[in-house]
Amino acid sequence: MLEKSATKSRIQTPQTLQESKTLQESQTPQKSQSPKPNAIPQWLAQEGQKQIALVENITHIKSLLDSGWLALSDFSRMSDMLGRDITTLGLLQMDVCLSPSFHKLLEDGALSLEAPSDAPYTDHLEYLTDQFSRISLLSKQSLDTKGAQNAKITAQIKELESRITKRASSTKSEIPAHKIIKEHHLSAKEEVIFFALLKEEYYGDGFYRDMNNLIALISQNEYDKIKNRALLDEKSTLVEKQLVDYGEVLSPFGGIVRTFFIPEEVLRKIIKQPPKKQQNKVSLATALEEQEIFELIQPKTSFEDIILPEQTQAMIESILKQVDSRVIARLKEWGIRDKHKGVEAKILLFGAAGTGKTLSAQGIAKALKKPLLSFDCSKILSMYVGESEKNVRKIFDGYKDIAKKIKNEPVLLLDEADQFLSTRINSSSGAEKMHNQMQNIFLEQIERFNGVLIATTNLVETIDSAFSRRFDYKIEFKRPNAAQRELLWLKYLPQSATYEPKLDIKKLAKELSSFDLSGAQIALVIKNTAYKVATLGNPIFKKEDFVSAIKREMSGNFDGQKSVGFAFDTLESS
Repeated sequence: MLEKSATKSRIQTPQTLQESKTLQESQTPQKSQSPKPNAIPQWLAQEGQKQIALVENITHIKSLLDSGWLALSDFSRMSDMLGRDITTLGLLQMDVCLSPSFHKLLEDGALSLEAPSDAPYTDHLEYLTDQFSRISLLSKQSLDTKGAQNAKITAQIKELESRITKRASSTKSEIPAHKIIKEHHLSAKEEVIFFALLKEEYYGDGFYRDMNNLIALISQNEYDKIKNRALLDEKSTLVEKQLVDYGEVLSPFGGIVRTFFIPEEVLRKIIKQPPKKQQNKVSLATALEEQEIFELIQPKTSFEDIILPEQTQAMIESILKQVDSRVIARLKEWGIRDKHKGVEAKILLFGAAGTGKTLSAQGIAKALKKPLLSFDCSKILSMYVGESEKNVRKIFDGYKDIAKKIKNEPVLLLDEADQFLSTRINSSSGAEKMHNQMQNIFLEQIERFNGVLIATTNLVETIDSAFSRRFDYKIEFKRPNAAQRELLWLKYLPQSATYEPKLDIKKLAKELSSFDLSGAQIALVIKNTAYKVATLGNPIFKKEDFVSAIKREMSGNFDGQKSVGFAFDTLESS
């Protein structure tokens, strides 16, 4: 109180007045100033500094994780178990904590780690666990190709492989996966591919289905990657012995990409599960024995082997994208497609003869991994005069019967379907009425058809509009231009044959491309010329031989388009 009273009685000099004013201003709350434009809040700047520090030290965190002093949290560990080998930057999205080993070290002051067991496997799951750990280590090794960390991973792989060998050899009970490896004498690289795909079947996310990722597991450099691709081609041990299969899909950038998987039959052997009862399913060959109207074609030609105009190629690729299983699943989810139906497409290929229609039908079937049932529609009238309606139904009923009996529904090819698709004629003639009735039945059957149907026709101008509307996709095939003809000549001229001196194959192809021939005609000319030259004592190909065969082909080409003669083995002749 004395101090307060004394303060009040002080004489207020100018100096003391100024001091008092300054003191009052300092004690008076100041109005907050508005932040400067674009200024970063202090809390955000601090958070940014934390993130920068985390990124700068992420390699040390990864090292501690690999050394076992840190561990992933339960949720993050689940992600790792799903087949995703964690990268250094991938740790930014995961939670880590001190490992049990570090806690034990703090508690006991020392670690008493037990060496991994070399005891026999008690079941096949223990064996697969070791093999899947091996794949994870190989994956980490392929990502980290330099430094001491790679050397450590390499040592871990060798130790694990040695332990797997010891445990498997001392195991008395049968391990199905190990038995498959031994029975088929798989090499070390083939074994890695097999178990990587098997890991994918158990709890993968699609990573190991890609050829490039599989090849990276067994390759040390780019040259190895090129060489090791042969381990997954059609003639490889894994594919030929049906231990591995593949599907073909179109990539977002165009072109066909293969995705690999373990066939269901092999998986059942590994898990010792009896095969499903197939409800009287039989092989396609057995089913065809009961039919006399179809020809079975096993598609061997892929689109990489077919030379087509860019627009035609793009249209076919678009169709294959739309019948991809993932696309169909989305359409079913949206209610656009029936959930109980499989792949469906009705495709009309039309255009001049010899332009690749039948060959493209084979390419579509191969891309879908389906066999091809071909029916020659030009025979329908001569075979079934007087029973047209009944026997048109027989085509589709026969297909349905076969499709029910086999596992993989085939593609139905109606080749040269001109008379089915031509414009209907109003006439009192009995023959015309029968033909119109046959077309009506055909129209009805197309409407009800479930599956993949491809029809080819040469007569573009006479297609009935009612038939045109029934096809989901209509693709025109034009005669090849000079540039495409040159590619066709280059593709099919015999590379190992002897040509006359100074006759360059590229120059020859360029010169012969000036003749307006279809792809089938070019193949036919090459075949006829080869037969002629092969009979000579000195078999040498000359330009005159090809020109002579071209003139004979063109003079015998009565309709200006259709080729006459033997068909080349790999090209269509219609």
